[in-house]
Amino acid sequence: MQYSRGDIGRIFLLKFEDGDILLDELKEFVKKEKLKAAALLFIGALKAGGLVTGPKKPVIPPIPNKVYFKNGWEVMGMGTVFTSKSGPQIHIHGSLGKKQKALTGCVRGKSKVFLVIEAIVFELKGLKATKSIDPKTGLNLLKIL
Repeated sequence: MQYSRGDIGRIFLLKFEDGDILLDELKEFVKKEKLKAAALLFIGALKAGGLVTGPKKPVIPPIPNKVYFKNGWEVMGMGTVFTSKSGPQIHIHGSLGKKQKALTGCVRGKSKVFLVIEAIVFELKGLKATKSIDPKTGLNLLKIL
């Protein structure tokens, strides 16, 4: 295990609206506010989008199991933001539900907000961390400096 100690900086309340592309809007917000590291919590609904629900098989490098959803699902989740040389690196996991079905995974691509998503973003100050592609796994992994 590795770790870095920091403090909570600014706290933001965000409201994503119907039709917003969740990850695109979040990335623009992170750039505008010049966040280097953050944690976030959110609740609301997604109209359509994609998730990675684990690997197809537990091998390294993993092959992602991609799942697509549509027609509006309730969602709650959490994520992290770390900035690298190539810009904000956003990693969000969410649990989605519709009727008696549930999905949990890593939110990907152009997942679109249905009605509203409310989020709270906690800026993390003083951490020495970034994200970069790990050559062994091919994944964009946290690197504690």
